[in-house]
Amino acid sequence: MKNNNTAADPAASQSAPAPEQPAAAATPAPAPNDTGCQPAKGDAPSSPSSDDTAAASKNPACPGKTQPADAAQSAVLAMAAELATAKKEAADNYDRYVRAVADHENFRRRALREKDEIRLYAASRVLEDLFPIIEALALGINAAKAPGADSATLVNGMTMVLDQFKTALAGHGLKEIHPEGEKFDPNHHEAIATQPSADVPEGNIIQVFRTGYALNGRVLRPAAVIVSSGPAAA
Repeated sequence: MKNNNTAADPAASQSAPAPEQPAAAATPAPAPNDTGCQPAKGDAPSSPSSDDTAAASKNPACPGKTQPADAAQSAVLAMAAELATAKKEAADNYDRYVRAVADHENFRRRALREKDEIRLYAASRVLEDLFPIIEALALGINAAKAPGADSATLVNGMTMVLDQFKTALAGHGLKEIHPEGEKFDPNHHEAIATQPSADVPEGNIIQVFRTGYALNGRVLRPAAVIVSSGPAAA
């Protein structure tokens, strides 16, 4: 009998195909997270730095980026700070406005009070200068009443009182308008008549009928005058 248990042929054993190895499972690509963070292709993993660690603590899902919620919270805090600053500025402006209104009201009242005082007491200085004149007139009247009064002395006394009175008024800006012989000026003179004259040129003043007065250059009363019409017709 033949032995069926023959030795295996070495060539046959070498030519027999080797059993196939199972294919390695493909590494799935990382899916993008909700924040759109995805690692770049071809980047080799590296040890995290301190900045990356801090960023990762802010956003564990996407290291190095800030979560939208954190950005919104920062914006809200910034707006709240701006609002607080604006409120403070508004309060300061209102306080300054109230103070300005109060100052203006005080100034208005003070101006009205001073105006009333000026109106009531403006003539006080003039009256004070008239006191000596009043006293001089009283003395002159008493002297005229005395028996044997000299008329010449009385006239001289009244003349002195009149000069004193004019001096007092001139000290307050009052000036006489006595334009005899001057050119007629309708701004300062009032013509009450015309009269021919061979000596006074036409348009000049022959005679002052009533003295005029001006206060600091402003005419209070024009002088009433007679104006020359030139030589009389032959």
